[in-house]
Amino acid sequence: MLFKWGFKYFSLAKQLDYLRNHGIMLGSRMRNDRKVFLYMVKSFFVEVVYKNDSIEKEPEHLEIFNSLNNLNHYLEKEFKTSVF
Repeated sequence: MLFKWGFKYFSLAKQLDYLRNHGIMLGSRMRNDRKVFLYMVKSFFVEVVYKNDSIEKEPEHLEIFNSLNNLNHYLEKEFKTSVF
């Protein structure tokens, strides 16, 4: 729990470094013609949009989900807005 709280206060560079070294990439998806990558870190999830859609570049946006329930709710909402 304490790590989740601390992770969101890391600098963007430190968050990215931690994701690359300790996170598990679960996959990627397309959203608004952009590639979005999903990572699992300990007991939470992080969604990242990289510049030029390349994991070798710096991130443009990082979204942290505190639990699987939060991630599922977010993904369901994204799905509904993209389909309807």
